Amino acid sequence: MPRVVRPLFRWILFWRRLSPPTVFLLSFVLLILFGAAVLVMTPGLEHDEALSPIDALFTTASAVTVTGLTVVDTATHFTVPGQLWLLVCIQLGGIGLITVTTMLIGALGKRLSLRSEMLGMLPVRRHDRPEVWQVAIGVAKFSLVIELVGALVLFLLWLPHFPVGEAAWHAVFHSVSAYCNAGFTTIPGGFAQFQDAPLTLIVISLLVVLGGLGYLTFEELIRWWRSGHATRTGARIRFQGARRLSSHTYAVVVTSVALLVGGWILFALFEWTDTLGKLSTIDKITNAWFMSVMPRSGGFNTIDYAQIGNDSATLTMLLMFVGGSPGSMAGGIKTTTLAVIIALGMSRFRGQRFVEIKDRAIPQGTIERTIGVVLLFIAVLIVSFFVLGAIQGAGLDAIEARGLFLPIAFETLSAFTTTGLTMGSTTDLATPSKLVLVVLMFIGRVGLFSFFAAVILRRSQPPAFVRSAQEDVIVG
Repeated sequence: MPRVVRPLFRWILFWRRLSPPTVFLLSFVLLILFGAAVLVMTPGLEHDEALSPIDALFTTASAVTVTGLTVVDTATHFTVPGQLWLLVCIQLGGIGLITVTTMLIGALGKRLSLRSEMLGMLPVRRHDRPEVWQVAIGVAKFSLVIELVGALVLFLLWLPHFPVGEAAWHAVFHSVSAYCNAGFTTIPGGFAQFQDAPLTLIVISLLVVLGGLGYLTFEELIRWWRSGHATRTGARIRFQGARRLSSHTYAVVVTSVALLVGGWILFALFEWTDTLGKLSTIDKITNAWFMSVMPRSGGFNTIDYAQIGNDSATLTMLLMFVGGSPGSMAGGIKTTTLAVIIALGMSRFRGQRFVEIKDRAIPQGTIERTIGVVLLFIAVLIVSFFVLGAIQGAGLDAIEARGLFLPIAFETLSAFTTTGLTMGSTTDLATPSKLVLVVLMFIGRVGLFSFFAAVILRRSQPPAFVRSAQEDVIVG
């Protein structure tokens, strides 16, 4: 074998030995490191003083994990080429959850096993498990169409406010950023200036919702709609014969609608006379809707979250904790996890033996995995909060440190759920705190189960199923 070919051959062999979850994680790690290196080493990407390596790593990690936390103002610190590079990182990190990694796995001649899919690589279809190339192409097409339509609508809305070229650039950037739930903005001052522009807020929020629901959910909804047929009886048209929605899609849609509408109403009640007090009635309603959508991993804001009350802050953190849906651009524990937990609680309250969603019993393994996700999620959050609190509170007295409690908790949850909302403490973070948030953003983006599956799935033989003698304990 020629010497020139040997390194390439070894590189291919190295990737072929890796499990799909490991390939998935490494692709994000390499993209973050490469993106940070480009920011540090390429001239002309920044207007002012170049970012330090740590800040470049933080910024790139935030873009690749589609989080939106920043230590500098994206609109004023970066030049257009610099903003373009961040947009590339956002796009790769957004649709890369399925598209980029599945294409790589397909190129290596591998296939995602059912176990890999269930551990977070892909949502499982009800009838079949598609080839990785099939899913990747479908996701790419769907994403690009949505982003193109969003960019066109935003361009038309913003054309009266910006020059043509600037309006086009802002429209493209924000369409991608919103659909990928990234929260980055190239407009100085962010969306605060659009408080009285309801159409802009509606378009951005719809892009975030579409990105947070996931491709496979929409695919099944479309197939479900097309499977029905219309019949005319007199003056009435009735749709008959629509196939049954899977429990997964049903849980995603119902939970998402409930969270969006519930958050909309509560934010309107909490902030009607406070942060939204100076707006008109229509703008108050629109901004309350915007506030309900963005904690689900969107990251844009029209109000200063440092000025909201404790009730709104608590509601925002609860919505961030849930996040979006499996296989989407959003983070959090996911809507289906919340749906299973609610179904579990209702079944126990009613004295039912099995947990059901839409007249279908949920497998015991899924219930155990759901509880595991929530417990692990909470454990990581608690440890991270203690670490950040210790770092940021070093050298402060008890009263000063207590004032950091809510901002640190908010920042920790925002990073781990890849939301990107902040109470203004991101720029004040110490270097160790930034590194902690980088790790949180990474784990939050790839998913807890995908992260641990990279290690678990290496074992060629499953462990022996040996059960110890049973003994009951008193709970509750």
